[in-house]
Amino acid sequence: MLRGSTASGGEKLEAEGLERPVGDSRAPLHVGIIPDGNRRYAEENGISNAEAHALGAERMEDLLEWSLDLGIEYVTAYAFSTENFKRPDEEKEALMGIYSEKFREIARDERIHENEVRVRAIGRKSLFPSKVRNAIREAEESTSDYDRFHLTVGIGYGGRAEIVDAARKLCRRIMRGDLSVDEVDEEEVGSAMYLPSLPDVDLVVRTSGERRLSGFLLWHSKSSKLYFTEKYWPEFEKEDLIGAIEAWRNSPRKGPDGVGL
Repeated sequence: MLRGSTASGGEKLEAEGLERPVGDSRAPLHVGIIPDGNRRYAEENGISNAEAHALGAERMEDLLEWSLDLGIEYVTAYAFSTENFKRPDEEKEALMGIYSEKFREIARDERIHENEVRVRAIGRKSLFPSKVRNAIREAEESTSDYDRFHLTVGIGYGGRAEIVDAARKLCRRIMRGDLSVDEVDEEEVGSAMYLPSLPDVDLVVRTSGERRLSGFLLWHSKSSKLYFTEKYWPEFEKEDLIGAIEAWRNSPRKGPDGVGL
């Protein structure tokens, strides 16, 4: 799935032919992916939704390899939203099989371990069948000591659901007497998110032509640059990711308060 890589983010981007603005040698630290369009790709190409989802899973493997090549330390992918539970049972069953298979492959992939990729899933995982939960646990436990690269998968995830669950955590702390209402601030709310250590997203890429976040990482995307492509997810190529990074690097910078620098 992945191969070793040691060059810095700036060196990797130069190797890929990206023009570096003067004084700017950074790759985005954190890239979020909304891999949309599998079902429309299936319809237009005369294949089943299950086949398209399988192609999408293969494309996600490619994305991991490209991200390592480009020096992107954090990648978060929106795999299955809370709304996706409304999909037909046949399609959901196919997706559950894909998730359990891919997380188990991750746990055993030597290249994941060679590159020290920390793998974690965020979302309401308890809503998934045991075969998926067990596969997620295997991938998370087998990579728990790594801190070089980070792959986070949103599964049973929704931005509003995450904020609601964070509010519940804070309410429980207040009820136990561990926290007062006046102590609830932005830092405390952030610490109650699914993965408090996850940095804010620099760049969000969405495929399929849709121009919306669909609840993706609402807390972490305050200052994210948004990049939309008309391509369906199975059609997404490395050159498209490079184009998104180039657009990010050439866009005006903003400070932490959202005001341009």
